[in-house]
Amino acid sequence: MSDEILSQNQVEDLIRAMESEGTGQPKEKSANPAANPAPRSAASASRHNDPRMRPMNYDFKRPERVGKELMGAMRSLHEGMGRAFNAKLSGLLRSITEVKLVSADQLTYSEFVYSLDTPTCFCVLDVKPLEGNWILDIAPTLSFAVVDRMLGGDPQPNDLPNRALTEIEHRLMGRVTKLFLDGMQSTWQSVVELEPTLRSIESNPQLVQIVPPNEVIVLICFEVTMGKNRGMMNLCIPYNTIERFSSQLSSKGWGGYSSTPATPQTKHALESQLDSALVELTVTLARSKIKTGDLLSMDVGDVITTEHLIDKPLEVAIQSVPKFKATIGALKGKKAVRIREHVDTRPKASQGDAGPG
Repeated sequence: MSDEILSQNQVEDLIRAMESEGTGQPKEKSANPAANPAPRSAASASRHNDPRMRPMNYDFKRPERVGKELMGAMRSLHEGMGRAFNAKLSGLLRSITEVKLVSADQLTYSEFVYSLDTPTCFCVLDVKPLEGNWILDIAPTLSFAVVDRMLGGDPQPNDLPNRALTEIEHRLMGRVTKLFLDGMQSTWQSVVELEPTLRSIESNPQLVQIVPPNEVIVLICFEVTMGKNRGMMNLCIPYNTIERFSSQLSSKGWGGYSSTPATPQTKHALESQLDSALVELTVTLARSKIKTGDLLSMDVGDVITTEHLIDKPLEVAIQSVPKFKATIGALKGKKAVRIREHVDTRPKASQGDAGPG
């Protein structure tokens, strides 16, 4: 290939030639003979007509340093992490939550910081043995709802303050962050043995500079729903901290990963965590129907008759699911029930499947 440098006239002729081929118009020849380049060969013409050789727009403010394959690996890696964190968060708050991965994208650190609310729960993470820090940002709507729930408040709070977290609230959010870091550690163990720790919690993200403003980061966004409230949890991973592990994060590294079967140790750990979980127990004394007029005219001392016999077992339900049959009684001066038998809630097999004997 020749190292000859094209003149300005030759460059302009090439640009006009590309524009005329795109619009179907004949190209305009220059009056200057020296400006008209020699006829192109068939190979150069084929390269010129190849769409891959045509110019494309490129934004130097957002360089595409992270390939699509690596971004797909990051998404797949953190989808399972979101499900595991959801189970742990529900156990901590003793409330129904939903955590789902929304997006995995790359952008500059300055774009990430200026897109956040102020004040916010901006957690700076140390991720040994990697160099540098990661960021876990928790939206204010989510952090105050979690704090309110952990302090015994409404599971679905409506009025949430707009202020920075206090020191006590920082400690409470540290427990939530610890659950997230545990899930992150187990998720990344197939790539690198991380030891993530919470370094600090800040309120103003613009005061924290972990990388230069134009440095590319990988942003993993989770949406957390808790009752009527929902908010975002954003994991900011500077690309320079994981660049040397890009081969382990490729499709060959994570595509063949499969979950390990349950072991006695994992079963025991799960049982020990569930032992302290509270469940709702309901005993149904009787069911009956009454007219609305009779209901409105009732007063203290009135008696409602039912068809339930006194010696007939009562239904005991756990989380609205019938589990036991019991009889009513008293124990140490308090009302009580005695479990008599289990209720089999499994679907019965069809009798017609056996066929004639």
